[in-house]
Amino acid sequence: MNFFKKLLISLKTPLTQDVQPTPQPLELREPVTPGSLTEAEVVNQAARQASEACLDRHWGSVGTVERDVLSYIISPSFSGGPYWPSTRQAYRVVRRGDSVIIATEGLSDPFDDAEGMGNGFEMELFIETADIPEHARGPLGEVDPFKRSWAFELVEHVAKTVADAGGITHRLEQYGALSLEIPGFSLSHHMSDQLPRLFVTDDDSTGVLLGAPEPDFPTQLDDMPLSPVRLVPVVLITASELEYVRSGGREAREDLVVRLKAAGVGHMNSLHRASVV
Repeated sequence: MNFFKKLLISLKTPLTQDVQPTPQPLELREPVTPGSLTEAEVVNQAARQASEACLDRHWGSVGTVERDVLSYIISPSFSGGPYWPSTRQAYRVVRRGDSVIIATEGLSDPFDDAEGMGNGFEMELFIETADIPEHARGPLGEVDPFKRSWAFELVEHVAKTVADAGGITHRLEQYGALSLEIPGFSLSHHMSDQLPRLFVTDDDSTGVLLGAPEPDFPTQLDDMPLSPVRLVPVVLITASELEYVRSGGREAREDLVVRLKAAGVGHMNSLHRASVV
């Protein structure tokens, strides 16, 4: 899976310093005045509104959805970052008992200035964990602290890699699950401070599984307005599990999914679990 390897960061600087919580209303962002939008733009706006509403309904059935999202003052696509289907790049927070889900919001947006191409990359990523430090876990109604968590930093980097690849749904259909290796762990801003050494290889890398194990809630959204969308779990794996996948390829990756399920770990990201290999 060398195609998916990306450097975590080139310098140790805050990766989320321009990330801000922003309101996430389900209505159009700006009022549409007669003649202000073309017919195609009106259709795109309506599809985007319907897409947001569908995601909102789904995550509302999973847990308590924060109204605010983590977003950017200026879209990263304007400053050399990978392009998402639209300029909207955001992350929503869903509280679920003791755990928190941080999910991308925008990878499945309809493409800007393009018609007939479905719901963007037809996927959104999410990570679920109960192991977020207190200083990075805001109370109900406050999402800003989450940008200082390892979980947000990790899912943000995976999202950048996925967007740069133009989505990964076809690869997920082919392989069932993917593994992603992230070098440069010690250069990260929050992960290096918050993740135990159990998750770091001798060559300073961390690894994740994408697409499996599946969570205990539906991940296929067939009622999106333009095309079905898949919710893809991001699962942090230990250093020994990453080495197992490195040496064993697809067979080892599939076996690792089975072992995580059998151990009761599943899709949950626990920083205190034992390695399953």
